[in-house]
Amino acid sequence: MPAQNGSAFLLKIGDGGSPISYETVAGMRTTQLTINGDLVAVTNKESGGWRDLLSGAGTRSVSVNAAGIFLGSDAETSVRTHALAGTIDDYELSFEDGERLRGRFLVQRLDYSGDFNGERNYTLQLESSGPIVPA
Repeated sequence: MPAQNGSAFLLKIGDGGSPISYETVAGMRTTQLTINGDLVAVTNKESGGWRDLLSGAGTRSVSVNAAGIFLGSDAETSVRTHALAGTIDDYELSFEDGERLRGRFLVQRLDYSGDFNGERNYTLQLESSGPIVPA
């Protein structure tokens, strides 16, 4: 399997329509996806000293971290609007091989920074709300 291009890992935000259309959040230079799962241990005397886990139990979540150059796109404005309002919206993550993941996320953190003679940068953290499913 060949390595996949990181620039093809895209974050997209839904337009609120029905059906939902997605627009790429522009200017991203780095993107990271983390899938989290809490463990539920069911270890008992019959486990022979080994930890036993309950399959399918616990809380699952997805975190997305991204950073990039602020370009002032409509998608970036939507992300900022949701961050200020504390609202949840539909997002899509797409990869070079065509795989896509969709779900609802809350903007947990949005940071802007910039140097006097440099571009304006942003970092963004999203936390899932509900199931994240292949599209």
